[in-house]
Amino acid sequence: MRRVSGLPYDAFCLVNRLWRWGVTGLFFALFGIGGLLLSIIWFNLLRLVIRQPETLHRMTLNSIRNSFRFFLGGLRLFGVMDFCFVGDEKFKQDAGCLVVANHPSLLDYVILASRMPRCDCIVKQALLQNPFLRGVIKAAGYLVNAGSETLLLACEARLQAGGTLLIFPEGTRSLPGQEMTLQRGAANIAVRAGCDVRIVHISCQPPMLTKQGKWYQIPRVKPQFIITVADKVNVIDFMDDHDLSPALAARRLTQHLRTELMRSNIQNNEK
Repeated sequence: MRRVSGLPYDAFCLVNRLWRWGVTGLFFALFGIGGLLLSIIWFNLLRLVIRQPETLHRMTLNSIRNSFRFFLGGLRLFGVMDFCFVGDEKFKQDAGCLVVANHPSLLDYVILASRMPRCDCIVKQALLQNPFLRGVIKAAGYLVNAGSETLLLACEARLQAGGTLLIFPEGTRSLPGQEMTLQRGAANIAVRAGCDVRIVHISCQPPMLTKQGKWYQIPRVKPQFIITVADKVNVIDFMDDHDLSPALAARRLTQHLRTELMRSNIQNNEK
């Protein structure tokens, strides 16, 4: 009989899964508590010490990024999941760039924001009612999805000011095994702002924290995230001299992004 650490293999797998279940619940609780402590204590301390708005905003984003790194490091240390970045040094070139990624897991934003030097994000308006996240969203200056035209203007201004905007163009987490559907919002923003688009592929095997899965539905083995930062797409390539229609350019760009992002889903299904 195969044995691991003195236990039968099946028993070891069960113990390991129970351990990951308990630690996952603990870290979910710590994530909410951490957001509350950042909002109530740390961000207010920063406001008292730092008077320059630009410096304050940069320190706030750095605090969030480092908190995410600490959170992910804890998940890795305690064996809940593991992750690997390929080409993440490219993020240093992405000032004024739109970053788009597929969205297989609830952790995708946390993972990407932990490595991006700056990460501006669009959040649902309902999250402003969340007492654990509301303060973080306001302190970071994240854009709130409150209206299409207002949001487009805000995104354009943020990109032109040198921000890096992260969007999951599916609009929600992917459903494993189902065809990917992209909303046209990301392409509309890119066309309107005339900015480059950075494509990021996220693979998670086995699936973890999917749209249909609950936090307590722990995979049998430890999930592995692989985040591959691909090349940029030049939005000008989708607008020619004969047809400058923003709507058509956005449609072309959306089709291209879907083709590129679908490669991640195909690779996931083949593994």
